[in-house]
Amino acid sequence: MALLKDRIAVVTGASRGIGYAVAKALAAQGAHIVALARPRSVGALEELDDDIRAMGGSVTLTPLDLTDYEGIDRLGAALYERWGKLDILVGNAGLLGSLSPLGHLAPKEWDEVMAVNVTANWRLIRSLDPLLRQSDAGRALFVTSGAAHKAVPYWGLYATTKAALEKMVEIYAAECAKTAVRVNLIDPGPIRTGMRAKAFPGEDPETLAKPADIAPLFLEMLRPDYQENGDMVHFKEWKTRPRQKA
Repeated sequence: MALLKDRIAVVTGASRGIGYAVAKALAAQGAHIVALARPRSVGALEELDDDIRAMGGSVTLTPLDLTDYEGIDRLGAALYERWGKLDILVGNAGLLGSLSPLGHLAPKEWDEVMAVNVTANWRLIRSLDPLLRQSDAGRALFVTSGAAHKAVPYWGLYATTKAALEKMVEIYAAECAKTAVRVNLIDPGPIRTGMRAKAFPGEDPETLAKPADIAPLFLEMLRPDYQENGDMVHFKEWKTRPRQKA
């Protein structure tokens, strides 16, 4: 029997990279995917739809800019009207922004990256937390980065947003401790994505893990029987751990 049969999963940034791979992996285990991506990525969302339906899965495509905060509120209302609950939230979407001295960043760019990487995830929590609490085992998993724990020159914008995201998620996890909701963080490390290529243009992508390689870790942390809360798992370390049996 599929591990996630009939469970409802929202995945942000589902049109490419890690989000695309995770959406497919969740669908393969029986979850119905609510796939979010920017409206300009609708073509890639349609490819995801084709892939999921080809494997016998189901998906609802949701073109939505995560800075459309009223749209996030409408998403919560629509999910409640259709299903009355949410079982899985994957907060994957993010922006890198410019690698630049802090004093050289344009205020508009600072606001944009903060809006997507931090505020949008708070708005998702605000809108979807009541639905996660209606699940028998709500699971929320947010994607962070090792940059949050380093003081690397020129990475100030991205690192600041990820540090803020981590603290917000840790507090949300503490608030959910006495409920059936489990809230955690995942640090993918170096993965072959468009964001990685932008940050390290001279890097050989063939030396990196593919998004599909990390999807099993997401599956493990989103299972109804995964009981860790407020945890952060590093993909590099997880690869050496004994695997949980299905």
